[in-house]
Amino acid sequence: MIAHLLDRVESLRDSMVEALIEISSIEAIGPENGGEGELEKAKYIESILRDIGIPEIERFDARDDRVPSGIRPNLIAKIPGKADKTLWIVSHMDVVPPGDLSQWDTDPFEPVVRDGKVYGRGTEDDGQGIVSSLFAAKAIIDEGIEPNLALGLAIVSDEETGNKYGIEHLISQGLFGEDDLVVVPDAGNSDGTMIEVAEKGILWLRVTVKGRQTHASTPNRGLNAHRIGMELALQLDRVLHAVFGEFDPLFDPPSSTFEPTKREPSVESVNTIPGRDVFYFDCRVLPRYDLGEVIRLAKSVAKAFESAYGAQIDVEAVVRMDAAPPTDPDSEVVRRLREAIRLARGVEAKPMGIGGGTCAAAFWAAGLQAAAWMTTDETAHHPNEYCRIDNMVGDAKVFAILPILDTEPGA
Repeated sequence: MIAHLLDRVESLRDSMVEALIEISSIEAIGPENGGEGELEKAKYIESILRDIGIPEIERFDARDDRVPSGIRPNLIAKIPGKADKTLWIVSHMDVVPPGDLSQWDTDPFEPVVRDGKVYGRGTEDDGQGIVSSLFAAKAIIDEGIEPNLALGLAIVSDEETGNKYGIEHLISQGLFGEDDLVVVPDAGNSDGTMIEVAEKGILWLRVTVKGRQTHASTPNRGLNAHRIGMELALQLDRVLHAVFGEFDPLFDPPSSTFEPTKREPSVESVNTIPGRDVFYFDCRVLPRYDLGEVIRLAKSVAKAFESAYGAQIDVEAVVRMDAAPPTDPDSEVVRRLREAIRLARGVEAKPMGIGGGTCAAAFWAAGLQAAAWMTTDETAHHPNEYCRIDNMVGDAKVFAILPILDTEPGA
């Protein structure tokens, strides 16, 4: 049965590529990043679900008045199984903005196929996960297989900016049973041997420096917020890495990371000294550390700069997601994944931790078994992002096997 199922997935290769191109051509950027949300993409994916013939399809919308439609859509589809328990594959529709278009060789939202890859924003993150789960379900239906576990697909909004209108909304609806298993195709490595069972805490800090604007020829009459901000950013970088500098070999990378990233526009003319400077830090913190301590240290450093320079400095946590208890590396979802990866890909996978944030963390916080896995070249958020077609097809083979394995494989 498994051999026939794998052959069936392989026969769907061209259809998977076509679906990925169509899905990735639809912009689905959240309002925090200046977009209009995921509704159009959700409508297209729902049409694929109905064409596949999945018997149970529902949409659970979260209200969000910041987008034109007023809603953030979330799709749920399920193939019944022999057991009451459900094996869920959770992927997300929203994408990050393309960034500097000059860094792209092609239009980010006009996907192109080249050298066995599909290029475009969202092709790997998370178009690959969406398509591989859709066509795993199609292969099971086409083969007429009743899986041992029900197969559930959750295709959600708002993963890139906090999960409030996506997976957290679905969890709050009570859609997931306490014995259900969850796989999130949104993290992995290039050979498919990493099963993610733990994530670092995530903290986004916004630092606002208020000085005095003046003409650049009379700096003595002002207070250059940009210079203070640059020096403060460098000092925060040094101090945070020094204080929270321990290593944990479970994670890749094995240490906490503190990266200055976004900077808001200030003055528009070269001959004006800015009176306001706003910059951000993306912090990925090992679970052994309290995010509150990171915030307190950042504020303490900022306070010292206030005293030294006479500026007003505010430090605010705009995103805070404390690390949730990880999945047991010997849990059923991990054993099931390891067996499916071995059968479909011929490699041995092992549990690890990452710094990225996925929907898996929301399930851990809710006390559910979840693991993140995919085969990825890790081009997410990069210019010229791509999905390797072999990765997408190979992942679909793993997802097709997962619910048909015997209960408690490897127990």
